[in-house]
Amino acid sequence: MLNLLIVGLLEIDLWGLILEPVTQYRFMRLALVTGIMVGSICAVLSCFLVVKRWALLGDAISHSVLPGVAFSYLLGLPYFVGALVTGILSSFGIVYLQQQTHLKEDTSMGIVFTGAFALGVAIISVVRGRVNLYDILFGNILAVTNTDFWLTLYVGVLVLGLLFALYRPIVFWTFDHVAARVAGIPVRALHYLMMMLLTATIVASLRTVGIVMVIAMLIIPGATGYLLTYRLPYMISLALLFGNVSAVVGLYLSYYFNLATGAVMVLVAIFIFTLALFFSPSQGILFKQIKK
Repeated sequence: MLNLLIVGLLEIDLWGLILEPVTQYRFMRLALVTGIMVGSICAVLSCFLVVKRWALLGDAISHSVLPGVAFSYLLGLPYFVGALVTGILSSFGIVYLQQQTHLKEDTSMGIVFTGAFALGVAIISVVRGRVNLYDILFGNILAVTNTDFWLTLYVGVLVLGLLFALYRPIVFWTFDHVAARVAGIPVRALHYLMMMLLTATIVASLRTVGIVMVIAMLIIPGATGYLLTYRLPYMISLALLFGNVSAVVGLYLSYYFNLATGAVMVLVAIFIFTLALFFSPSQGILFKQIKK
């Protein structure tokens, strides 16, 4: 039985399985390139979010863009226009609540994102026939257009370019914002800049993985890298690898098994995270048990 299984695996045309979708279908080529770009942008940003403990902020902003998307469809505008506006407004709303009240950061986020999300659902319920809620929430990378591709490319260049151009002050601020302020780094400006970069990344990822799934792509690659190394440059490199593997493998699995692409991408990322959780040489559960 084992011999038959091995022979069957050897007879599989692996290159055919890999090349067939992208050579025969243009939408698969577009989806593949866009998925890699989204995986890269989210992976790099996820490292800073994990270290800064801003995971909930990504969740808040991702849900807060829903009313903007709904308004855009209602007014006949490109979806990313409304999403970007409401995302930025929500970011500033969270900061405003923190500054004007004694509410903690997580409470301010919860109030803003639940209110914005509820508003978006209410709007969509009115224009139900004109807006596909499923695509907004969970994405549809196979329906990516040229406009979506160029939007993702421009956002990717902007986000990654600024992160690497301001790498040293951002790292300083990420690990210790108090020391960064004492050193003369404009921490408030960096705070707003990172919130806007996060918003832009979420907007660029809406078409591929959707509002619900984008938060996973903004956390899991960085969290996986965090389990494997304590050095940020290595963490970013590993997150890039895991983010791209999740995007590519998820796309192919969804194509061959007819599954929701955004969900499968996240499941692949979760699988990689689980492997790191058990087998990481420094923090893995299995290695900790062996050392006891």
